[in-house]
Amino acid sequence: MDLMLFAMIIVYVGKDLGFSKGMSGMVASATLIATAFGGLIFGFLADRIGRAKSMVLSILCYSVGTALCGFSDSLAQLIAFRVLVGLGVGGEWSAGAALITETWPAQHRGKVMAWVQSAFASGYALAAIVAAIVLPTLGWRWVFAVGLLPALFGLWVRRHVAEPEIWLNQKKRLTFSETIGELFGSYRKHTIIGLSFTAAAMCGYWGLFTWIPSYLSTPVSEGGAGFNLMQSTTWVVIMQVGAAIGFITFGYIADKIGRKKAFMFFFVGAALLVPLYTKVKSPEMLLILGPIVAYFGTGFYSGFAPTFAELFPTAIRATAQGFIYNTGRAASALAPAMVGFLSGNYGVGSALAMTSGFFLLAALLVFFFLPETKGVELE
Repeated sequence: MDLMLFAMIIVYVGKDLGFSKGMSGMVASATLIATAFGGLIFGFLADRIGRAKSMVLSILCYSVGTALCGFSDSLAQLIAFRVLVGLGVGGEWSAGAALITETWPAQHRGKVMAWVQSAFASGYALAAIVAAIVLPTLGWRWVFAVGLLPALFGLWVRRHVAEPEIWLNQKKRLTFSETIGELFGSYRKHTIIGLSFTAAAMCGYWGLFTWIPSYLSTPVSEGGAGFNLMQSTTWVVIMQVGAAIGFITFGYIADKIGRKKAFMFFFVGAALLVPLYTKVKSPEMLLILGPIVAYFGTGFYSGFAPTFAELFPTAIRATAQGFIYNTGRAASALAPAMVGFLSGNYGVGSALAMTSGFFLLAALLVFFFLPETKGVELE
């Protein structure tokens, strides 16, 4: 929710602070770049001091950062606060993914992580609902204030969540330099493969879903769907139903046929559907196609954590998962900026259609380079 609040109010923040769509895309991109550093920092802390402890610190980081965004009076201040959000969001995934994948047995790892990852769709929808309720009455600054609430969950995690036994039973905790040495030494091939297809897939996702709320509310004359605030909010929330189903079913599909085939099914589906979605102008067809696009264009996220968990040992697992996932997300920062700038020349719809190329690239990288890791025991 905290990560996606800005996507719901881009237009209003830009008008108030006086910057263009291109600059709005740069703010989103700066947030994504920061997640790479957050994944590395908090991922190492998760390997060093514990998964649960690191997760608490990361939740506090992004919650405070989101609330501070509401005090922004300039583009520079907004970017600085959104960077803080990115650090925390990147860190939370690193610690949380390791916590979940190390707690559940191999035969259920994909399914359980899929249910956990499906909460992203709830967060996306919740961000849209918060914006629709708070924005018209209190303004965009109070929308960001709502983002402070997850800090309460951090306190709950601190009191009630135990560390995984596989982490507790380690005989040695690696230093930062030793961890990086393993990541780019013994496990260099896995790191490069993971980074490559993750970055391509996330370019497709962030380029598309950062701008879909704006696309829906942009006038038809400017290449958008021409919806009002309540219509666009409703359509975004309904899309997230498809995303949630995608998150969940990916885990079952992957545990059944393997991570590799599941990734390819979702990437190819997204590559085919995105251009079709941007050509449709009928509200009814957008309502029907939206959840299907979200299903294929989002569901693959459930496969990242189990795949990376099975490619790396416990000593560097959280760092590896966090670094690959969030560096891929940082690389995808190019996509929102690209869509923002291209929309000025070609319209938002045409710019969004171009993101299908990223999904196709991800499918090709997985097909040629990703090893099958279905359900192996963790080391």
